[in-house]
Amino acid sequence: MSEPNGVMMQYFHWYVPEDTNLWDQLADSAADLAKVGITSVWLPPAYKGSAGGFDVGYGVYDLFDLGEFDQKGSVRTKYGTKDQYLKAIEIAQAAGISVYADVVFNHKLGADAAEEVEATPFDPEDRNETVGEYQMIKAWTHFTFPGRGGKYSTMEWHWWHFDAIDYNEYKGEENAIYLLKGKEFDRNVDLEKGNFDFLMGCDLDMDNPEVCGELQYWGEWYLDTTGVDGFRFDAVKHVSAEFFQQWIEHARDHAKRDLFAVGEYWSYEVDALNSFIETTGGKVSLFDAPLHKNFQIASQSGKDYDLRQIFDNTLVQQQPTLAVTLVDNHDSQPLQALESVVEAWFKPLAYALILLRHEGYPCIFYADYYGAHYKDYGKDGNEYEIWLASHRVLLDKFLLARQTYAYGDQYDYFDHANTIGWTRLGDPDHPGGMAVVLSNGDDGSKYMEVGHPNHTYIDITEHISESIETNDEGWADFRCNAGSVSVWVPQK
Repeated sequence: MSEPNGVMMQYFHWYVPEDTNLWDQLADSAADLAKVGITSVWLPPAYKGSAGGFDVGYGVYDLFDLGEFDQKGSVRTKYGTKDQYLKAIEIAQAAGISVYADVVFNHKLGADAAEEVEATPFDPEDRNETVGEYQMIKAWTHFTFPGRGGKYSTMEWHWWHFDAIDYNEYKGEENAIYLLKGKEFDRNVDLEKGNFDFLMGCDLDMDNPEVCGELQYWGEWYLDTTGVDGFRFDAVKHVSAEFFQQWIEHARDHAKRDLFAVGEYWSYEVDALNSFIETTGGKVSLFDAPLHKNFQIASQSGKDYDLRQIFDNTLVQQQPTLAVTLVDNHDSQPLQALESVVEAWFKPLAYALILLRHEGYPCIFYADYYGAHYKDYGKDGNEYEIWLASHRVLLDKFLLARQTYAYGDQYDYFDHANTIGWTRLGDPDHPGGMAVVLSNGDDGSKYMEVGHPNHTYIDITEHISESIETNDEGWADFRCNAGSVSVWVPQK
């Protein structure tokens, strides 16, 4: 479970430069993040990927190499060495920030040797349809981890630890997914493409006891080594859902403490997310991808979007205690495969909607907080230069308002297509209340009850300089500018 009024930060984006030394950066900034109200950080995969020091971490090669061994062309990962990682965790936790590790269990990449195995090719767009005969293939499925030399684990991975691959050395590049001898695609996965078990690389066989045993052992080792406070599971819609319930229960039993867990089930169909939650018994929260999609559509539609529908068909609407709310992330940012950017003008409105309400566990994206600048090639083959603006000044004000005033009963005023608002009435330890009003059209106002009569309120965002006075019953007409958000708090 997340802490009351807690706020997570995704402490990376896809294009963080290799020379950033992210682990050292976190160590240096932890105290400041805690001071503004960040209570947890989700860090990128800390183990060696197939691209070594250039790998974002999702091309996972060796789960046991946290930047300690000379493998794939480097000792360090993209973010630093094992010692730097452990130091950053220790410093963050000392500052009062929980640390969540990013875990990729779906696949492995960068095998050390190829093996012959029989397999059947399937259509990547319909995994229920074969596109060829059962045949002998040569697959890169043998992982020996020569740089590690058996330290921490002596297990080598072979073809029988995987159920499917997408590259046959005998044929080279080919549009096919090969289901290996005696294997079948996992059940309880997303039904896109008929069965979305296979995503990339060498797909782990979660029906193999040796695989599950090694992953559970790795979890024990990782907790003992790093002392992290929880996990973010990558690509959960591609893995049998029961696996995650069993794995996190085992990890919690080993740690003898509560460990937070959130999965990335990137689907805009809320029923699919609800199904995963039901299968896992509510043991794993999920990122609210449908809410992100609503934000994207709203940002592109301007005043034509009905803000009263902003939470429709979202996880935070239906399962608020298990929803991790977000605006953007490393997959949705410009030039990524799942690019679905929330336009910059709408981001303050979206962050107000996740940071200043009772429901959900909000997550701030590193690139929205610090800004980002990078180049990459788009799907059209052209190179683009991207500048993402920093919203840090405003986000810090939202975080201050959340820490100080976002308590008590919440009253919603979602009664206009272009202007919506809500109030928080406060509690005995956090008096004064708060009012939030936002518009995707013209200047807006909402007559709302904040629960404190004859009080003067100011807009902490400073978008509106004039103060507002509540009446004898604690009501006032709270305002915002066109296409903007204002957060009204008691004047001290």
